[in-house]
Amino acid sequence: MLSKFFSRRDLFQSGSLLAALGIFRGRLSAGALKIGPDIFESIGVRPLINCKGTYTIISGSQSLPEVKAAMEAASRHYVHLDELMDAVGKRLAELTQAEWGMVSNGCAAALAHATAACMAGADPEKMQRLSLAAAPRNEVIAPAYSRNVYDHAVRGAGARFVDVHTIEEYRRAFNDRTAMVMVLAGPGDRGELGLQVLAPIAREHGVPVLVDAAAERLKVPNIHLAAGADLVAYSGGKCLRGPQAAGLLLGRKDLIKAAWLNSAPHHAFGRPMKACKEEIMGMLAAVEMWVKRDHDAEWKQWESWLDTISNSVTRVSGVSTKVIQPDSLSNNSPQLRISWDGEALGLSGEDAEKALLNGQPRIILGGSSGGRRNGVKHSSLTIMPYMMMPGDAGIAARRIHEVLAHPAGTPVHKPSPPAVNLTGQWDVEMEYVVGKAHHHLVFEQHEGELAGTHQGEFLHGDLRGAVDGAEVWFRSSHKYEGTRIGYEFLGQATEDTITGEASLGEYGTARFTARRHRYGRPGGVVRPVKTV
Repeated sequence: MLSKFFSRRDLFQSGSLLAALGIFRGRLSAGALKIGPDIFESIGVRPLINCKGTYTIISGSQSLPEVKAAMEAASRHYVHLDELMDAVGKRLAELTQAEWGMVSNGCAAALAHATAACMAGADPEKMQRLSLAAAPRNEVIAPAYSRNVYDHAVRGAGARFVDVHTIEEYRRAFNDRTAMVMVLAGPGDRGELGLQVLAPIAREHGVPVLVDAAAERLKVPNIHLAAGADLVAYSGGKCLRGPQAAGLLLGRKDLIKAAWLNSAPHHAFGRPMKACKEEIMGMLAAVEMWVKRDHDAEWKQWESWLDTISNSVTRVSGVSTKVIQPDSLSNNSPQLRISWDGEALGLSGEDAEKALLNGQPRIILGGSSGGRRNGVKHSSLTIMPYMMMPGDAGIAARRIHEVLAHPAGTPVHKPSPPAVNLTGQWDVEMEYVVGKAHHHLVFEQHEGELAGTHQGEFLHGDLRGAVDGAEVWFRSSHKYEGTRIGYEFLGQATEDTITGEASLGEYGTARFTARRHRYGRPGGVVRPVKTV
């Protein structure tokens, strides 16, 4: 199926694909560091042309020239950080029309500081006990759609989430321990539990509302504050093109001043999340430029880059393109879908994406569809121009055309009849880069298809996969709080053993060995695995 148009929240799911495509492998031999255009190549790292968007794992965005200049100038002086942030807060308020502003060490840090401010205020005694969950107010109400992998920044301060699914649940969730309401900006906040509905009720209870708008475009005046939010957090290194290790917190002056006291250089929960003077001034420069940039001209430039790529790739017989318009303020740019019949062309979308990533120059795309696991007929690539640089479109157009016009010749894979029957119960040893764990699997096999359950040491989830000859592939996802831990297993099987490697997405890989439980043979007694 077509890869979804990625937002910041899809990074976790896309991590396994990046690993599978080899983004972390095959580096050049390292040498002495050379300061200049080839700085990364000098230590054996190959840079990328970014046709994917603003992802931290591929270093976000390229900061504006004005940002680089501000950071370099700031590095040449000493300054008192309390005085600096007070002046920057005032200037951010003038630029954004918010009551106050603060620069943090990324958007996740802004969420952490905002949470700390809502739980402990500016009371130094309460600050010292935040992560112990000892604060008298430590509950954060969130509509279910807002739960996501970045919740860890909120939970780390000792907060406990209270999920709500209806407006009635939301009203009942408030109590003396409620510290904050957290809302994830996006399509979800336009419905029954949208910000405009939630904020007035929170205000009745005297509870502040925090909006996570990490990858969104910054609107002036701020749309979330206008809708009733007290605080809103942005990434500094995405569309604002500020320092990658910077974020922005805007909103109520008293809460933001408390958030600053809960952050570095002050000795509280936020002490490890340090924003230095270079990042602070670089972030201010990025906001200064944001209100000056010609955003309409940038949009037209993105469209022209997509036209360049489209005109090139559609010269290949059977290849078509379509421009997809965004439906939210996150990763807000048009995108290009390049589609073809993988069986007719002899090339799948996954193989094309891999060829572009591993080629020269390296090009990372916004996703692909069509591959060994789901068929190649409906193959596609997605181009996101959001973080492309001048000159990248011509290079991408040429390389994508080359890959589509001259497939490598790898025949389209046709599954073999299964050589083993895995139905039953299996004990698994997972061997991580550090440490081991014992998991359990229950398979039900019907011809070449697998279904069942995967039990970790304290999480569990359903699995789906396939048996292709003696090769076994299956995938599972384990939910915890706002995140999911994804597993993708690939191994070789006998009747009693499976060995191979599991991709853990952003958490790397693990070797695994699965052994059939003595009660788990087909036709025997299959005893259910205890779950939690």
